Amino acid sequence: MTVTKSLMPEFSGTDLGDNHSTTTHHHECHQHESNALLNFKHSFFISKSASHNPSSYPKTLSWSPSTDCCSWDGIQCDELTGHVISIDLSSSLLYGSMDPNSTLFSLVHLQSLDLSDNDFNHSQIPARIGDLSQLRHLNLSQFHETTLSGEVPTQISHLSNLLSLDLRIYIDQLDYPLINRLQLEESTLRSLIQNSTRLEQLRLNFVTISSSLPHTLTNLTSLQKLSFRDCELYGVFPVGIFYLPNLTSLNFAENQNLQGTLPASIGNLTNLAYLALQDNSFHGEIPQSLFRLENLEHLYLGYNFFEGRLALDMFLKLKMLNALDLSLNKLSLFSQNRDVNVTILPPIQLLGLGWCNLAGEVPTWIMNLTTLSFLDLSRNNLQGEIPYFFFRLENLSVLDLSHNILEGQIELNMLSKLQKLTFLGLGGGNKLSFVEGKNTSNVTFPPQIQSLDLESCNLVHFPNFIQHLQELTDLFIPLNSIKTIPSWIWNKTTLQSLDISNNLLIGEISPLICNLQSLRYLRLSSNYLVGMIPSCLGSFSQSLQYLSLAGNKLTGDIPQTYVKGNALQWIDFSSNKLYGQLPRALVNCRMLEFLDVRHNHFNDSFPFWLGSLPQLKVVSLRDNQFHGAIMCPLVIKPSKSFI
Repeated sequence: MTVTKSLMPEFSGTDLGDNHSTTTHHHECHQHESNALLNFKHSFFISKSASHNPSSYPKTLSWSPSTDCCSWDGIQCDELTGHVISIDLSSSLLYGSMDPNSTLFSLVHLQSLDLSDNDFNHSQIPARIGDLSQLRHLNLSQFHETTLSGEVPTQISHLSNLLSLDLRIYIDQLDYPLINRLQLEESTLRSLIQNSTRLEQLRLNFVTISSSLPHTLTNLTSLQKLSFRDCELYGVFPVGIFYLPNLTSLNFAENQNLQGTLPASIGNLTNLAYLALQDNSFHGEIPQSLFRLENLEHLYLGYNFFEGRLALDMFLKLKMLNALDLSLNKLSLFSQNRDVNVTILPPIQLLGLGWCNLAGEVPTWIMNLTTLSFLDLSRNNLQGEIPYFFFRLENLSVLDLSHNILEGQIELNMLSKLQKLTFLGLGGGNKLSFVEGKNTSNVTFPPQIQSLDLESCNLVHFPNFIQHLQELTDLFIPLNSIKTIPSWIWNKTTLQSLDISNNLLIGEISPLICNLQSLRYLRLSSNYLVGMIPSCLGSFSQSLQYLSLAGNKLTGDIPQTYVKGNALQWIDFSSNKLYGQLPRALVNCRMLEFLDVRHNHFNDSFPFWLGSLPQLKVVSLRDNQFHGAIMCPLVIKPSKSFI
């Protein structure tokens, strides 16, 4: 299981924590501007859940009609004219809808407006934003993808004095369902680029654009920070962007259909500190000029089609490097491993080298990366025993060594040294033995572990230390020789993924499994389980997406109740001894894509009613006793496959 992609940190620069202090003013504010601000204040509630910044507080509480508005928290006035020129209400716990005719837009002298990290309750950005013609800085970035939605108004392109525009959505986890994203028409983007020629920062992460990139971006010669992460961009990346001399941050990650190459001219970006191009369709070789970027701190090139042969030691020349991800490319990486000067290694905290064709033993220079907190070496051809120096990297929170050819024993007391560990991946392809040892009663295993992958680790029972992992969300323990599931596993209500497939499990499935109401993924396939499927499995969890009990000896009916609004996408009950009828309540599984009940003893008429499920793609019914006419009164999409 590879974790690099999902744990990429988002570079934020001077973001939500940079609140500006109010300066002293010599001219009282104008009454009509004071009234406009008070009206704006009264259109919102204060809600503790409206802001994510832990330092957030309600700035508008200091706004009183009896005091000079130039002294209010978050307000700055021009010292000579008294006009309000800056409003900083970032992280102010504001909740409410944005009024299209808000009095805010009468403050025509505004040069800076920051409303980031509040909750605007699905509002659209008002078209009157274009009235603020003096704006130089506009920040509407949010932590909730539903707080601002709809189309970005074309009037935003009228702000010809803009130096920075930030409409980003901050995402805590990448599998978060983005539903009501902001949308930016290509024509509006082109007009913005054409009119706001002095732009220094343009940040549009997770704003849906769905077009190719305008080549006129290369005309914005003042650009310093350019961020279009996951904007559904496609087409060829404009190489001219690599000629913009002032760039410090460039983020075009997760636009899967965006393609291009890295030209040698990238070496001219001497100020570049952040480069994120992961999860796109870039190809070609990584130019040697990249290694001359002395200020580079974050380099994310994973999940592309880069190719060529590279010495890992080359990246050690980037003395400021904090994060490096080269995962899942067509690169052939090797370590020259000769006299690496450990005194000048970069302060790397994140190192992602999964799927990088690494062979031989683990590079020994990794032991000198004492600041390392994230290490992914999964899905390579690394051999030999796991080096003991890993257990001296005390800052490690993520360690993924899965799917290699490693061998030897893993001792619990050694792992206990990694007290910051949240993810541990040892399974898949390795030939490891997990040894708890004789004197483990006093061993404190990292209690905050959230994800544990022990696939194919020669286990004959559940390691006892798992019982004490109070924050465990994902447990992968397939391809072992475990016969019984301990009762304490059903008390782990934080579990979201549980995979005990391809073991030697016997007995019945405990009905206590339905205590795990946070489950999204449940796989107990290819075991020797008997008895009936717990009836609650169709209704105990609104979050369950994947359910596989295939390849057991289960009998009886399958669950008859499936609650409306459930999230089930995959159901596999194949190769058991189940009988009866398919429950008609399956029509409540509106997200269902895959249903497999083959090799059982079902006795039912052909389930034409499954054709009403809008997402269903594969249905496997063979080797049962389905009978009668194949009637399809409902329109079935051509993509559906009945097997």
